[in-house]
Amino acid sequence: MHIGLIGGIGVAATVVYYQRLTAEMARRGKRLELTIVHADVQELIRNNLADNRAEQAAIYARLIDRLKGAGCDCAAITSLGGHFCFDETVPLSSLPLVSAVAPLDDFFAEEGLGTVGLLGTRVVMRTRLYGQLNRTRAVALDDEIEMLGQTYQDMAVAGVCSPEMRALFLEAGARMVRDLGAEAVVLAGTDLNLAFDGQDPGYRVVDALDVHVALLADLASGRKSLP
Repeated sequence: MHIGLIGGIGVAATVVYYQRLTAEMARRGKRLELTIVHADVQELIRNNLADNRAEQAAIYARLIDRLKGAGCDCAAITSLGGHFCFDETVPLSSLPLVSAVAPLDDFFAEEGLGTVGLLGTRVVMRTRLYGQLNRTRAVALDDEIEMLGQTYQDMAVAGVCSPEMRALFLEAGARMVRDLGAEAVVLAGTDLNLAFDGQDPGYRVVDALDVHVALLADLASGRKSLP
């Protein structure tokens, strides 16, 4: 199956999707057919903060049309924050849209995780992953959502994580484990790999990107079919 990715939101997130998807397909000994289109991260940020769902969905729809024209069989958004208008995009999409949020609930339950802590965009943390976790309880540092969300946004746009940013995110995760009962901290923002890759924070970390990549690899290799 030919996979289409909406990239550029941000660039670092697109790169890590590309790296991990190609590595997973190589591990399976399978050929990958992949096309990536570039979206505007600043445009996404403006629409996300203003909750302009219809406007961003229309932008996605145009990008998905390009992916279809390139021969893709399905499309995926390489940003959990970018999923804020997923439901509005589906009816406009000329291709099946593979959610990065939907597989997480089953994954957490299968891993026996009763409570998870969230790091990501303001909306992801505030809505507890858009209210789509039914089998697992999600927590966040509600008194620091604005600050953490702004720091995440700055990191995503820059594509670089400073030592100060890294320390902030690692400590936020530790507080959710220590104070809120989180059994794992979920990197619910694709660019958080910039802060957590190569680190041992002393608690379990689940990268939501890996769950999405595994699903896309299943589709690309024919292990799973589109619903």
